[in-house]
Amino acid sequence: MSTASIQKKPASYQQETGTVYNILFIIGLCHLLNDSIQSVIPAMFPILEESMGLTFTQLGLIAFALNMVSSVMQPVVGLYTDKKPMPYALPIGLTSSMLGVLGLAFAPSFLTILLSVIFIGLGSAIFHPEGSRVAYLAAGNRRGLAQSIYQVGGNSGQALAPLITALILVPLGQFGAIWFTVVAALAVGFLFYIANWYSRKLKVIEAMKKTKVNKNTGKKGLSKSIRNALIIIIFLIFARSWYVSAISNFYAFFAINKYELTIASSQIYIFTFLLMGAVGTFLGGPLADRFGKRTVILISLLATAPLSILLPFVGSTLSIIILALIGIILMSSFSVTVVYAQELVPGKIGTMSGLTVGLAFGMGAIGSVALGALIDWIGLTTTMIGVALLPLLGILAFLLPTDHKLTEWQQAN
Repeated sequence: MSTASIQKKPASYQQETGTVYNILFIIGLCHLLNDSIQSVIPAMFPILEESMGLTFTQLGLIAFALNMVSSVMQPVVGLYTDKKPMPYALPIGLTSSMLGVLGLAFAPSFLTILLSVIFIGLGSAIFHPEGSRVAYLAAGNRRGLAQSIYQVGGNSGQALAPLITALILVPLGQFGAIWFTVVAALAVGFLFYIANWYSRKLKVIEAMKKTKVNKNTGKKGLSKSIRNALIIIIFLIFARSWYVSAISNFYAFFAINKYELTIASSQIYIFTFLLMGAVGTFLGGPLADRFGKRTVILISLLATAPLSILLPFVGSTLSIIILALIGIILMSSFSVTVVYAQELVPGKIGTMSGLTVGLAFGMGAIGSVALGALIDWIGLTTTMIGVALLPLLGILAFLLPTDHKLTEWQQAN
């Protein structure tokens, strides 16, 4: 290899490391399509309760099957692809989701619904770590913004669940889910384009590695400070995920009982919460780039606490306003948590994405089962009042290392 060719590569690589907005917007759109497919499942809960006579515990188990498969598999996929990236796993994962949606539309029983959501959960587990890696590779020096663009797609997809219920599932019933095979097919097409770019990006990175001498050949374990920070992140994800699970899966029932609403009209409350959550997710990244990741994580939970405590006791109009505020504030830390973990453990992009996002799914899964059983046991209103205290756990964010300390650790390693 000539000296001239070696000198040209860094310039080419520098061009490639700028923020690639078209890739960010496409992977964000694919995230929207992927999570809109997932949103079909909780959106069907009121339909399935009426048509199949399912209990709250059974509904919780359906959410558990979906989210637990995602949460368990995401870190595994991330750990493997950190060592051996798999660009074409992205369209393969969405193909699995497409098969799951097809099964969901025709499922005759509780067990076949569970099997279908496992296929959807598997597709999501494959998509999320690799999708987050694509966002990281396309970010340049704007990692907070890049993760926000990527994650806001997912949150926007989740926000579609109430509209799916009102416009598709209420008039068409369970069979209406079949329309989402078209959504999945569209996502598969986009992801082939992403996979091609991803493959070219990996070749450029690999070429750059060959021009460098790797001085850090020894493997270093995580320090105690980093392990402690990861444990705190886990607790914070627990608080956020259980509260989001309570609102997205069960608040519609609370609104129907308290405000005497129809299934379709109750979805306005969930749509407001999830849509504003998508807005908060997008705002969180740029705010973290400006004011610091730890600050955004801390404020997102503690500022939510008084609103969540007030929510069960207000009227129908004020509750929509409070849900909107909670969505914006609480979800502002979603993408920020991912970036914080990725910078806490550099070089483990897929693993940290799988851990944080997968953990959010897993905590939501456990929360769905636990909260469903709790509602069957002590009642809907009492449970909603109890979960309102969860954002108070945000006080633990004071124990997280500051962004300045995070930078010092990265430079030291």
